[in-house]
Amino acid sequence: MDALAILIADHNRVRGLFARFNTANDADAVDEMSTLAEQIIEELTVHTSIEETHFYPWVVSISDETKETVSEGIEEHHVVKTLITEIQSLQPDQPEWAAKMTVLIENVEHHAEEEEEELFPKVRSATDADAREALGETLEGAKKELGAPVLADKIDLTLTELKELASDQQIPGRSDMDHDELAATVAPPTA
Repeated sequence: MDALAILIADHNRVRGLFARFNTANDADAVDEMSTLAEQIIEELTVHTSIEETHFYPWVVSISDETKETVSEGIEEHHVVKTLITEIQSLQPDQPEWAAKMTVLIENVEHHAEEEEEELFPKVRSATDADAREALGETLEGAKKELGAPVLADKIDLTLTELKELASDQQIPGRSDMDHDELAATVAPPTA
């Protein structure tokens, strides 16, 4: 799968988690919010790792005009990691916990939008599909090494099952996605 498609699928998956977190954001839903926060943190940890280890170095090697955007992305990752550390040091019933989650969500939404609108178009125009596919394989392998579910874990689900999962997970843009895009985007079903 194309590296950019993988990263966009990650962004959409975490946007769905953000929507579910924001819907549950009240005192009666502390357990649900805590579970969603753990999922968000897991997704972001894997995503930042594969971007910093594989995607960003590759991008800088193919285009000088991406260096500033990549540097900014790395700094935004630093902010995300700091917030994650602070969130993990708090209990979900502490007021600071929900406030830090809100700031985390806002930062990540900004970061993802910036990548999709500024960086990814530059990468798309500076590379061919084969190069992006090759990097996509590397990203999938890195995700698997980090214990994250990968496309192969969900490919056997039917289109209907994937659409249902995408709806449950509030994945944006799900109605326009085909089977493979949905499989790459949804979190795996829970037992």
